[in-house]
Amino acid sequence: MKGNIISFLFKYGAIVLMSFILIYFSFVNDAFFSYGNLSDILRSISIVTLLALGVTFTLVVDGFDLSVGSTMSLSVVITASLMVWYELPLWVVLLLPLLVGVAVGLVNTFLIVKIGIPDLLATLGMMYIVSGLHRTYTEGYSIYNHMPLTSGGTAPGEFSSAFLWIGQGEMLGLPVPVWIMLVFVLLAYVILNHTRWGRILYMTGGNAEAARLSGINTNKVKLVAYTVSGVFASMAGILFTARVGSGQIDAGASLLMESVAAVFVGFSVLGAGKPNALGTFFGAALIGVLLNGLTMLNLPYYAFEIVKGSVLVLALAVTYIGVKYRPKVIRKRREQKHAA
Repeated sequence: MKGNIISFLFKYGAIVLMSFILIYFSFVNDAFFSYGNLSDILRSISIVTLLALGVTFTLVVDGFDLSVGSTMSLSVVITASLMVWYELPLWVVLLLPLLVGVAVGLVNTFLIVKIGIPDLLATLGMMYIVSGLHRTYTEGYSIYNHMPLTSGGTAPGEFSSAFLWIGQGEMLGLPVPVWIMLVFVLLAYVILNHTRWGRILYMTGGNAEAARLSGINTNKVKLVAYTVSGVFASMAGILFTARVGSGQIDAGASLLMESVAAVFVGFSVLGAGKPNALGTFFGAALIGVLLNGLTMLNLPYYAFEIVKGSVLVLALAVTYIGVKYRPKVIRKRREQKHAA
């Protein structure tokens, strides 16, 4: 009985928890399950999901990218400045921040692969460096339409309607950010689960030495993972800028822990026990639903961290208890089947 309960929670615990939360908030607030509110939830988690997908790729190769939040913040201010300060065309505004994300990923890989700094420490250092870069670049100011400049005068440009549509528009009844999120979640899922590169990524994360002996260039694999992480962080920054219509400094700082929590909550979805794209999306959705429901219940914002931390600890407890006991449960079932 104990093994069956653990096995059930390992596979379906996160889904049961999500169902309970949805039902509970639907009963306590009639507006919760409305189309408008659910659409707002999906819109709100789109940025966190993109950020978390980048973290997912690094965790797949047994790494960890702590610099995604500051990379997103740098992307936000660069995107805003290119449009407001320099009035550059839209394609440049979208391309250059992505190249910045690639650059951060390359530096992370150099520190980890060539210098030999552990992933956590290397990306922690990069987090501070990139955070300092984006604050220095803006001199500590957020960027908005026709803002006053420290050199005198006002900024000549403003956010174009085409750019703002990316973060604020709708298409086929859903917000554009939701479509962007769904496309990249599906793309990440296909790559990780149904392509040769996905198998190589998981092999590298599972046993790097065995992968190397099999002929896999594990350094190249890590380069790809951290570059993808930087690009996803930059996309999250572009989407955030288009959504709020300004370049807010430290925009990604508050979303770093949410993205990390979403990835680890995703470990417990359908008993995956490992980083995966669908689990990451589900984890972001779970946190988004919780925060939305608690806001509608007028819970003080400063208590939200307790709730997010509790959900993360619960999900991790279920995951690692399941991983610990699963081999025992499988072995016992085989023995019972053999005895029968």
